[in-house]
Amino acid sequence: MLLPRTCVVCGRPLRVHETCMCVSCALEMPLTWNWDLSHHPMADQLNAHIQARLTSAQPENTAHEPYAYAAALFYYRADSGYSQLTRRLKYRADFPTGRYAARMLGERLAASPLYGKMGGADLPVDAVVPVPLHWMRRLQRGYNQAAVIGKEVADCLGVPMLDLLVRRRRTPTQTHLDASHRLANVLGAFSLRRRIGTKASRDTGLAGLRHILLIDDVFTTGATLAACHAALREIFPPTVRISTATLGCVR
Repeated sequence: MLLPRTCVVCGRPLRVHETCMCVSCALEMPLTWNWDLSHHPMADQLNAHIQARLTSAQPENTAHEPYAYAAALFYYRADSGYSQLTRRLKYRADFPTGRYAARMLGERLAASPLYGKMGGADLPVDAVVPVPLHWMRRLQRGYNQAAVIGKEVADCLGVPMLDLLVRRRRTPTQTHLDASHRLANVLGAFSLRRRIGTKASRDTGLAGLRHILLIDDVFTTGATLAACHAALREIFPPTVRISTATLGCVR
């Protein structure tokens, strides 16, 4: 009675059978439904970044880069109550809310024909990799919100979560940057962990991977995920599909 459970979206007291969100908000959630689609605006935006990097690095490059899948649970707007699903996890350490939303995403990916074994995917995801925080920001915050989301998604997919990437320089927050500055901000910011180096071909655990899923909290322009994609490509050839998934996607 003193501390009633309330809906994270609208603030209404929750009924006994409700968790995190009330039934009304759950029904009205602005889902993207793009976890069942190979091509859509979010994926196109990510692939545009990937192609731009390949073109600038090797103008004559003709190597095949498979189209990267991308998915998000809901359309994100800062002024919407649904933004609390990511903001409460990122800024208030609200792990129950973060895990609740991550399970919603994971269950949909598991049933997707593009990502999950249950969905009959030809090349199902076999590893989840969270976008890393810089060690100083991780120390300040105490956790990596992408890893919290990634653990739940990995459990839903029945695959391991691998800590393969590091953020080698602390970049300013992306919140108030436009698309071009976001891309420049994260350029070269991510790399593989030293213990991995270029020895993935001799590591049987990594050599067997065929579909890696990068996880982050919100997709805005795709710059951060494209930078992580580039870092993974240092050891994983184009035959390994690298997809992305987030809780929110800015429309």
